Amino acid sequence: MPASPPVPQPMSPDGDYVRWFKDLGLDDTPLVGGKTASLGELHRLLADGPVTAPDGFALTAAAYRDALTAAGAWVPLHALLDSLDLADVTALARAAAAARALVYEATGNPVLRRRIVQAFRALKARLGGEASFAVRSSATAEDLPTASFAGQHESFLHVRGEAAMVEACRRCFASLFTDRAIVYRATNGFDHFKVALSVAVMPMIRSDRTASGVTFTLDTETGFRDVVFTTGAYGLGENIVQGRVDPDEFYVHKPTYRAGFRAVLRRSLGAKQTRLVRGAGKSGGQALRALAVPARDRGRYCLTDEEVLALAGAAIVIEDHYSARAGQPTPMDIEWAKDGRDGRLYILQARPETVASRREARMVETYRLKARAKALVAGKAVGERIAAGPVRLVRGAGDLNAFRPGEVLVAPSTSPDWLPAMKIASAIVTEQGGRTCHAAIVAREIGLPAVVGAASAMSVLTAGQTVTVSCAEGETGSVYAGALDFAVERLALDSIPRPRTEVMVNLAQPDLAFRAAQLPAAGVGLARLEFIIGEQIGVHPMACAHPEQVASVRDRAAILRMSENRPKAWFVRRLAEGVGAIAAAFHPRPVIVRLSDFKTNEYARLLGGAAFEPVEENPMLGFRGAARYAHPRYADGFALECEALRHVREVMGLTNLRIMVPFCRRIDEARRVLDAMAAHGLKRGENGLEVYVMCEIPNNVISIDAFAELFDGFSIGSNDLTQLVLGVDRDSEVVAFDFDERDPGVLEMLRQAVEGAHRHGRHVGICGEAPATYPEIAAFLARLGIDSISVNPDSLPRTMRTIWDSEQAMAKQP
Repeated sequence: MPASPPVPQPMSPDGDYVRWFKDLGLDDTPLVGGKTASLGELHRLLADGPVTAPDGFALTAAAYRDALTAAGAWVPLHALLDSLDLADVTALARAAAAARALVYEATGNPVLRRRIVQAFRALKARLGGEASFAVRSSATAEDLPTASFAGQHESFLHVRGEAAMVEACRRCFASLFTDRAIVYRATNGFDHFKVALSVAVMPMIRSDRTASGVTFTLDTETGFRDVVFTTGAYGLGENIVQGRVDPDEFYVHKPTYRAGFRAVLRRSLGAKQTRLVRGAGKSGGQALRALAVPARDRGRYCLTDEEVLALAGAAIVIEDHYSARAGQPTPMDIEWAKDGRDGRLYILQARPETVASRREARMVETYRLKARAKALVAGKAVGERIAAGPVRLVRGAGDLNAFRPGEVLVAPSTSPDWLPAMKIASAIVTEQGGRTCHAAIVAREIGLPAVVGAASAMSVLTAGQTVTVSCAEGETGSVYAGALDFAVERLALDSIPRPRTEVMVNLAQPDLAFRAAQLPAAGVGLARLEFIIGEQIGVHPMACAHPEQVASVRDRAAILRMSENRPKAWFVRRLAEGVGAIAAAFHPRPVIVRLSDFKTNEYARLLGGAAFEPVEENPMLGFRGAARYAHPRYADGFALECEALRHVREVMGLTNLRIMVPFCRRIDEARRVLDAMAAHGLKRGENGLEVYVMCEIPNNVISIDAFAELFDGFSIGSNDLTQLVLGVDRDSEVVAFDFDERDPGVLEMLRQAVEGAHRHGRHVGICGEAPATYPEIAAFLARLGIDSISVNPDSLPRTMRTIWDSEQAMAKQP
């Protein structure tokens, strides 16, 4: 049965039509909608902080309802919407336009006009004659924990003059019936006639001169709750929301922030192609225009570290407040802007995050490509899923009429009006945008993979071409030619048995850390520093320490350009942020980071590396591991590694980080490395620092009593240990058949290593591939009583079950 119109209420000139932000709170949501009620709450909550909320007033839902009642608009609205077929796009557009016209006409009555003008004049007086204002919609069903209504209704910026203010408010009221809002309400089970619209009026925060963006109190891709994630770009925030620019991204770790540490955990420089600014339009209008951002500004971050941390602090305060009110953890979605006049940061909106926070906490869904191909285009990954389908190029709304279910929507950016088509797409690809743009928000909400900021997608991809969109390979999303085979695994974490032996993960990609941290791992048994250097930095450490010694003029110029002429500081920051992301993801669980163990041929391939590396016949047995750290050829590069690790522990506060020395041949070499580390501020035992050594050379096993006096623990590297026990070059395909960790000689070495470490009360684990490849080795090590076994994340569940079974079998033995 169609819903009945509300009982008409007589309209009164003294009706409760205007409320000031200072008098509003979350309990007033039925009166002024979720957005404005939250602004009132924020206005009080942040009053004394470095980040604040603007002053302003609201036109209440009563004003909307009374206006429609007085105009007799309810009956014709029911006639338009009660039997509307949402699948009929033409009929939907026609009915929505007629509904907006009814509301626009109804809200033009003299009483409401007068109340708007009176409040507007009072606000200008309070602000000292402020000339430019924002008029924002706020529905009574908006910003709820179960539905955001993001982008469904209209807002108007840079409104000036009384006539323009009345006009903007009327158009704002009418936007309750945009095509997209009608579809959204119907899809989410909201009655069109039980939802009313309030209008918020506040001064324009002049971010057109500075920057604006969005902050989440979780990671939007994985749902990881221990970070604050901020995106920002120059100019008004509409550019970010609509995905017209690729924003800067910043992470701050909440637990260490609460403990008093102040550091940006990780950052990513966005292209920030354009800046949306106020134009020179007619008086009273909201003339906006996009200006190209100069290269020098695109190459620097739009926020300072201090500003990122201030936003993080405000976000934590907001999350704590909303969580206390809700009686449960409530991650938040927050809009912010920096005022170009007073330089302050303002919170413009805060609402519960409605997608990542609602995922099943004890269920992990993993997508994995089973085939490989060259990526056609790449960008930021959204959704951690994989999908395939034919390409549909969409340059504007007119191209959506031909859109078919299962197609991959490819566009420069998306608009809220495109929701009907986006809901039937298999994936979304945009040339512009970041992970908080409209395309990204909608993709998460409806469960699609999306690649945003994929430059040249419209020209590289062709209409009708079958492609695979993969967002399951880290923070970079890729589009591949053809329909590639992929697998999907749903893992109930509660179904995995917890053995006595600790099972850890091997991890070297910081962008996969937040996802891997949700697995029931005891920590990270091996994080390879050289992987982070190779993938996140790409420059030889010595080339950053001594760029003047790089022979190639082109390479030297590239290093100075990418590091903004500060190669040492740049290297340290990039490395610290890569390591820090992994340590933060697993905090307070231990994370064992292995110092760099490139071979000379691998080091030489890094930018600027050829000038610093000797040519060796057998790099596998040459100038690698511990031999490098105190050697004149690499000592200054090692100093940068140490500085980065010290930053992670002392500045970021991630003292769960442990350090491991690889390929340490002799006791004298171990002492030299420990002395060099101490000289660079990493002294074993200070501030709880534990230093491990890889047990991967037969001499590490033979001399384990001596090594145990110098190190806090051992990690068996089964790959190199097998190679050196059997005399097999593991890189040689010719003798690969002789490489077998199950050989009795290798197993004997494993036994002696475990027993020798325990003889001195030292922790001993294994981080090679053997336990994951051969379950019998995992069972063998569990029987020996090894403290930990570290495997790749996708091998974790299987390995835990194997060890559990082995431990249960041992328990049953007499």
